[in-house]
Amino acid sequence: MRRFLAQFTRFGLVGLVGLVVDVALFNLLLNTVFAPERVDGGPLLAKAVSTSAAIVCNWIGNRLWTFREHRGRQLWREGLEFALVSVGGLLIGLACLWLSHYVLGFTGRLADNIASNVVGLGLGTAFRFLLYRYWVFRPRRGEPHVFDPSVTTAPRGATPVVPPRGPAALPIPPE
Repeated sequence: MRRFLAQFTRFGLVGLVGLVVDVALFNLLLNTVFAPERVDGGPLLAKAVSTSAAIVCNWIGNRLWTFREHRGRQLWREGLEFALVSVGGLLIGLACLWLSHYVLGFTGRLADNIASNVVGLGLGTAFRFLLYRYWVFRPRRGEPHVFDPSVTTAPRGATPVVPPRGPAALPIPPE
């Protein structure tokens, strides 16, 4: 449980950096190039761009720090899976923003921020953490699966016991 909490704390700190990037860029874009007065669908476009930038920051932080001991050897596969999970989290945030802005009619800047950066981010974070932990960065996932009957199964974290091989493995005949 202690390792889980430490990992969750690192995930939260990496996410906090991503949140700062996301919220700052979202509001910058929402008040400039994607202002709703200028661009139809501006809040959704601003959120898609800002979350994409945050995903890149989170990929680096989670790969190199949060899940460093479990990162796989297949960088491209892991990167693709990370991107798929991140896009799932993005879609959750966009759905919350769309529902609030276009269905419920809460069109103010504060309402957009609450819908996307509080509700959507909270739901998306839970979704992403679970899938990163149990799928993308699953422990021992990147290790090759080689069956060696001479290696006995050892508890997690322990060094496996390997019987000696070669001349040392032969019994010494009695004299």
